[in-house]
Amino acid sequence: MKVPLIMTPGPTQVRENVRMARAIVTTNPDLDLQFYEFYKETCDEIGKFLKTKNEVRILSGEGILGLEAACASLTENGDRVLVIDNGIFGEGFADFVKMYGGEVVFFKGDRKRKIDVIELEKFLEKDHNFKYATIVHCDTPSGVLNDIEKICKMLKKKGILTVVDSVAGMGGEDIRVDEWAIDIALGASQKCVSAPAGLTFLSISDEAFRVMQQRKKPIASYYCNLLIWKDYYEKKWCPYTPPISDILGLRQAFDNLLIDKDILERHNSIGRATRKAVKEAGLNLYIEEGYSNTVTVIEIPVGINCKELLKNMVDEFNVFIAGSFGYLEGKVIRIGHMGENAKKDKMVYTLLALQTSLKSLGFECGRGMVEVFLDEL
Repeated sequence: MKVPLIMTPGPTQVRENVRMARAIVTTNPDLDLQFYEFYKETCDEIGKFLKTKNEVRILSGEGILGLEAACASLTENGDRVLVIDNGIFGEGFADFVKMYGGEVVFFKGDRKRKIDVIELEKFLEKDHNFKYATIVHCDTPSGVLNDIEKICKMLKKKGILTVVDSVAGMGGEDIRVDEWAIDIALGASQKCVSAPAGLTFLSISDEAFRVMQQRKKPIASYYCNLLIWKDYYEKKWCPYTPPISDILGLRQAFDNLLIDKDILERHNSIGRATRKAVKEAGLNLYIEEGYSNTVTVIEIPVGINCKELLKNMVDEFNVFIAGSFGYLEGKVIRIGHMGENAKKDKMVYTLLALQTSLKSLGFECGRGMVEVFLDEL
């Protein structure tokens, strides 16, 4: 089978040393005390990456597990929860809140722009009686990036716990958990971290743990219960068998990230050059303001069929990019330049494949995307 170039906004390309780490002969993680040391060291390394002294946990499940676990662990019947929504995943938090008995209050933003912090501040002046608030760092379906630093600091001043989905942000965009007052920061293995899909990792503040422990009723889940992990190291006991091979791969992926001192600047330059190449070619970006450096979302030109374009990219160039879903299905395409995808050679080939595929389907670009991209780097 010919291996395609995966340029989607997650899962991303996986480096060989990460793949090889997952092939290492493993022990029994339930019984081997050395594994508990390894797990804790890996959590500490993730904490260093997130710039936090908070507890970190690695959960056995794709990134959505973390989002649900945060809501399951914090929410009790009747709790008012602020869901800050300017995208599909932002809105999606409401489903988890309702599932566990919470009362959702939305702050709706423009889906083509980052959350207006001034408008949010006005909203909070009138109503800030919320147990916690949810916000998405980078909403991957649209590519909008929110200013979580300003938002979380503002929420904490109002006494509101902060839950941040940075699954598609961390690694390509800066995140400073302690400095920015983030109570629960959620990440996953398959985006900028560039490990295989299947793991969630998250940091949990002391205050968030305290709120969970002071609940009136037990958390209505086992797998999504963050409290069952609280004293795993002291007890040398995990609530379920950890996926040791996946964690070995994740550790190597974070080793890669921590020695990449230019990672944020690389994502910034790749993102900026990609957006300019798209615009100079005569295509439209979906987002009008608040661009993420991890994914570029492009409106499909009139007369071009999304499925045909994506198929042409695969059939003729062996490149996977993505469409979107929900209200954006069939309207946009997405290029993921995050983690191992955020490399000049991979982006050059992807842009060449995109421009040639568009031409074969009847759309002629105004300028060569590769030329503009390279000039901008």
